[in-house]
Amino acid sequence: MAAKFELYTDESGVHRFRLKASTGAVIITSDPYETQEQCLKSIESIRKAAPYAKVAEATAAAPA
Repeated sequence: MAAKFELYTDESGVHRFRLKASTGAVIITSDPYETQEQCLKSIESIRKAAPYAKVAEATAAAPA
């Protein structure tokens, strides 16, 4: 089984998606979207951007 995006409506009634690995493990859970169309647009954006996405290590914020 390949990885897959799952669309769902959460308990508060907003649309979300999760990306599941081929093992069934959840890799990503989205922010909430008001419409399913917005959710689908976000998935397409990820599909287009991911092949070019760089990996960068985050640095800790300097103490105040």
